Amino acid sequence: MIGFIQQLYQRIPLGWLQLSHEKSRLLVALSGIAFADVLMFMQLGFQTALYDSNTRLNRVLQTDIVLLSPKARNMQNLSTFSRRRLYQASSISGVKSAEALYVSFITWKNPQTRREASIQVLGVNPEQPAFGLPEINQQSDKIKLADNFLFDKGSRGEYQQVIAQIEQGKTVTTEAENHTITINGLFQLGTSFGAEGNLITSDQNFLRLFPGRQAASINLGLVYLEPGYDPQQVATALRAYLPNDVRVLTHEEFIQFEENYWQTQSPIGFIFGLGVSMGFIVGIIIVYQVLSTDVNAHLKEYATLKAMGYHNLYFLAIIFEETLILAFLGFIPGTIVPLGLYYLTRTATNLPIYMTLTRALVVLMLTIIMCVISGAIATRKLQAADPADMF
Repeated sequence: MIGFIQQLYQRIPLGWLQLSHEKSRLLVALSGIAFADVLMFMQLGFQTALYDSNTRLNRVLQTDIVLLSPKARNMQNLSTFSRRRLYQASSISGVKSAEALYVSFITWKNPQTRREASIQVLGVNPEQPAFGLPEINQQSDKIKLADNFLFDKGSRGEYQQVIAQIEQGKTVTTEAENHTITINGLFQLGTSFGAEGNLITSDQNFLRLFPGRQAASINLGLVYLEPGYDPQQVATALRAYLPNDVRVLTHEEFIQFEENYWQTQSPIGFIFGLGVSMGFIVGIIIVYQVLSTDVNAHLKEYATLKAMGYHNLYFLAIIFEETLILAFLGFIPGTIVPLGLYYLTRTATNLPIYMTLTRALVVLMLTIIMCVISGAIATRKLQAADPADMF
């Protein structure tokens, strides 16, 4: 091992010398790799933001088991089922209570700009905390008042003045579905690819907003268990007991249900995955062009070394040395630029897009693989060539 380290230390860094000799070519290569990294970082960031933002509501629900219609596709495409299933679920051993959650979209006038916008409204029983957010539970008395709502201050749009007024203890009125409603509280949840914002109110206010909606037709059932009971076992008992017109999921399965929709059924998830693949392919092409040009430019030097007895593995090691140098040097600007782009995207859309160590390591590995593949392709001509034909 010591001898190998000494030999490695004394080795002439031909790869670095060749790259640094043509500085313009080196800069082009690094720019190409950085561009490919930025593309992969942005696509992966958008993809993670897609999954995280669209499962936020699922995650903050304070429940052990969720009942929903088998026709439901995701939180923005929920069907309804009979409230009777909640009463039946309450008879199962281990179930403490079961509450209804109403979900729908309304068109309302932005209280600040007076422009119409779409927003998601949630109707809950104010006596039973449905969300794991203290700022919502502490304001449950406010939504008991007729036509009063809590507003998500993480909503996308121009709401700065509205939020400031409510934070000062004032109320704001606006129109929604031909009703006058009052905003008397705030909470923080955030936007998603499916909803630009959220309103929370009592189940009675929700039904008043939708007079054609029957109270017996609910979107979600939130099942709470007695202490000590396993959600998976109780969910199994509920599946065996309840009819097929209702689907039973544990809280974790409900989160996965939402994520699976955006991964497999929504075209957005596929588009972001395709973007990562395109960035990877673009990087391979750019690095291959640089390394191929470098090999052709030094073909006679390689021929001399090959005639002297150097094996193809030696040349491959030189090219791989160049690929690793390009990968690490190109990764640096390719990581710095997305930091600024993430900030701009987060500010403009309120989507949860951040740089993570895991994502940085994934992109670094993809960059190394990308460069190694390019290097392996670039050396094929050199490995197959006869030294006598190179002069």
